[in-house]
Amino acid sequence: MPRAPCVDMHRVVGPQDNDDVLRGGIAQLLPELRAAARLLTASRSEADDLVQEAVLRMLRGLEGFVVDPEHAGDVVAALRPWGVAVLRNAFREQWRRRRREHAHLEAHPPREEGRSGGQESASTMRDLARALATLPPALREAVVLVGAQGMSHEDAARICDVPVGTMKARVSRARKQLALILGASLPLP
Repeated sequence: MPRAPCVDMHRVVGPQDNDDVLRGGIAQLLPELRAAARLLTASRSEADDLVQEAVLRMLRGLEGFVVDPEHAGDVVAALRPWGVAVLRNAFREQWRRRRREHAHLEAHPPREEGRSGGQESASTMRDLARALATLPPALREAVVLVGAQGMSHEDAARICDVPVGTMKARVSRARKQLALILGASLPLP
């Protein structure tokens, strides 16, 4: 009769096992990253590109990621702040790059300008997306983290590396600007 393989119960978990657990945690975090990216960007395709960039950066940085003892049982909770911070940094880099490209295009305009067909729908979500796009990045990320992601001011402040009071002020200013923008775009009775 063949013998069953012997399993060493005292085996130390290796780095490959840890990487697999972290990769699984990143996969579970994808819906949250997609939602945050969608609110930060102006379109689904930009959001998908942003999430892809953030996940690639996270996968490249797995070796240096250490799960805090307080999150030892919940890998997704341990990865969430890091993932949002990576997403935020990727968004800011893309925003800076687009700003430079826009400045270059203004300095060297193309010969023929394209024109909009004027066929945009007037749905509430599109109005909100447009209003969010007009906010400065610092205000946009504050209102997305606290308002849309449901994070506390303290957690959002840690991710953005700012004092809690600064985060509260950013959220307040962002909400006021959104109210002004959306109030101005509503049809008058």
